[in-house]
Amino acid sequence: MPKKHAQYNDVTISTTIPTLGCPKIPSPLSACKFETDTRGVEFFLDNELQEEITGEPIPLHFEKAGPRQHVFFDTPKTKCAIVTCGGLCPGINEVIRSIVMAAFHNYHVSSVLGIKYGLEGFIPKYGHDVIELTPEMIAHIHLLGGTILGSSRGPQSTEEIVDALERLNISCLFMIGGDGTMKAACAIVDEVTKRQLKISVIGVPKTIDNDIDFIPQTFGFETAVDKATEAIQCAHTEAQGSMNGIGLVKLMGRESGFIAAHASLSLKEVNYVLIPEKEFDLHGENGLLKDLEERLLARRHAVIVIAEGAGQHLLSDTNLKDASGNKVLGDIMGFLKEEIHAYLNERNIPHSLKLIDPSYIIRSVPANANDRVYCGFLGQNAVHAAMAGKTSMVVSKLMDRFIHLPLRLVTRKRRKLNTHSDYWRAVMESTGQSTLLDFEHTVLISEPCSIDEK
Repeated sequence: MPKKHAQYNDVTISTTIPTLGCPKIPSPLSACKFETDTRGVEFFLDNELQEEITGEPIPLHFEKAGPRQHVFFDTPKTKCAIVTCGGLCPGINEVIRSIVMAAFHNYHVSSVLGIKYGLEGFIPKYGHDVIELTPEMIAHIHLLGGTILGSSRGPQSTEEIVDALERLNISCLFMIGGDGTMKAACAIVDEVTKRQLKISVIGVPKTIDNDIDFIPQTFGFETAVDKATEAIQCAHTEAQGSMNGIGLVKLMGRESGFIAAHASLSLKEVNYVLIPEKEFDLHGENGLLKDLEERLLARRHAVIVIAEGAGQHLLSDTNLKDASGNKVLGDIMGFLKEEIHAYLNERNIPHSLKLIDPSYIIRSVPANANDRVYCGFLGQNAVHAAMAGKTSMVVSKLMDRFIHLPLRLVTRKRRKLNTHSDYWRAVMESTGQSTLLDFEHTVLISEPCSIDEK
């Protein structure tokens, strides 16, 4: 039977959600189907979701999201706060809007505060204003890209953040952000627990790279793929428009190549997908350059999609870190441009190379219809969880059902594309850049397996 604890490879997986105490106040919601902590979602974890699982699938029980019959907080006296951190992503404003609407209209909270410019907004020395978020103020923000609260990167003092929560008399904190934000949320929970405070901390995972562990798809990813396919289509048109045309598209993906892979599957116009999870050879018989030469001689055009974190093994280490502590990546797009030009010029092969980098366009657009629906459910379920006294957790969707996941579970490691999965095999079939069964070493070949005209 599925359970809330499992052990594999000396790692314990727990799906138990911490609570601030026993909820005793009848919910203010009416005409509502209430969920219980015992009626959850049963799921068998296998190596498609967790690559390190090599044996039998592991049965797990996840707590189902949704309103509870009793709440922990006296909601008309409850103050909430929302903070958005890290890079932009389609759908952030929709999540903010959903949280505010659910908190006011369903639970009649006293107020919802917006913390400006990420975790900096809690720290007095930065001087950022705190704004009051009302249903009237946020009614139309879902039509805008970005975040009305602003954002920032980098660590801040956990003690000062909790000091601010106490000063503002916050009972529920909603943190919208990626892996770094969820780790910061863990630290805030630890400090709140140390001080024996009754503050619920709920995360809403946000990353355009889709790289948060245990979460199959984060909000905004579908919109990002939609916009990425537009860039790929433009690259394909440019490549076909000249003799030996090459379209090179760089997409976001520091450590995970999900956008590059998914957009390539969507459009079927891509001949090479290069991702951080899979090293590739540049020179030699199995190298990209030789295969590209053969491709151009046979078809006279090619499209290459590369995630920003791919090919770093070919570049010198920058030895630099960004504000979030992430390694500053080398310029793989510029490197490939120079290497492709040099290789083809040396062989007197005339060519035209067009570079397209839509990264900041992709992450700044408003969410599409499907992502807006997804964001709405995430915001509503985050509020339901907080009012019931849940804490140290995130809301997510698994098998079309919304669940609660412990913060400790989703921050164990970054999620990466499993290059031994059926999904990656489908990418290889679509592009034709690898033999179907060779997952240990990518052998690039020139003609795609797809029957689609490339």
